[in-house]
Amino acid sequence: MKHASGSESVKGVDGLVGRKVHRVLLEGRDAGVLAPSITEAGLEIVTGEERADCVVVHGGDGSLLGADRAFPNLPKFPVRRSSEVEKCPRHHDREVFRNLAEGRVTETRLPRLRGEAKGRVLHGINDIVFHNKRVTAGVRYRVLIDGDEYAHEIVGDGLVAATPFGSSAYYRSITNSVFRVGIGLAFNNSTEVVNHLVLCDRSVVEVEVLRGPAVLAADNILDPVELSRGDRFSIRSSRELAVIWGLDNLLCHECRMKESGLPAGFRHV
Repeated sequence: MKHASGSESVKGVDGLVGRKVHRVLLEGRDAGVLAPSITEAGLEIVTGEERADCVVVHGGDGSLLGADRAFPNLPKFPVRRSSEVEKCPRHHDREVFRNLAEGRVTETRLPRLRGEAKGRVLHGINDIVFHNKRVTAGVRYRVLIDGDEYAHEIVGDGLVAATPFGSSAYYRSITNSVFRVGIGLAFNNSTEVVNHLVLCDRSVVEVEVLRGPAVLAADNILDPVELSRGDRFSIRSSRELAVIWGLDNLLCHECRMKESGLPAGFRHV
């Protein structure tokens, strides 16, 4: 069985974008409120994906995940809602869009996970989640890692396969831990002790459903794959990385959530 190597990092910052940006696509609830700051920075708002240099995503983590599904081939530039966050001077709207126009924002390449089940392919920046569909009954399943059986039969609520970026989300709530490289595999509420794992990013996880019903989901999708007894699925690292510009807009600990006063980036490490 292969365990994690140092081949990927949780953030993977390659450096500055280093080129001027001209055209942006707007995505997210109430994204139109950003228009004055965008145009003031000299950027053009376009509607066609083929004309855009990047997607400006108005919102938080969930909005970013949805935008990556909708526009997997474009860089995403997340901007938190001013109605929800008290932004520090570095992340005021005018400032971040001036930096974007001049290419003075960091480019981060995040690993994605790829899940395959019943002819569908799912991609996730955070995680791929296998979960019981009926809350009153656990699922039974067996797990193979790189072709070797890890557990012949597990009974519980399912499992979570996470990226390093996603390890601060659902994976963390199960394991009370995060990781920096590889693929994290957390076994959710199993009836017997099953060790959580951090695998090499080249590992392949295969699961056979022994008793359902269950679902397989990626990030926050609304149409998961439904699974029943005898169905199989696999999880592995995707060859395609998600390109995020200005990820610090989401991770900043100086920007504060208005309702709680907590740092806007408190869920990330």
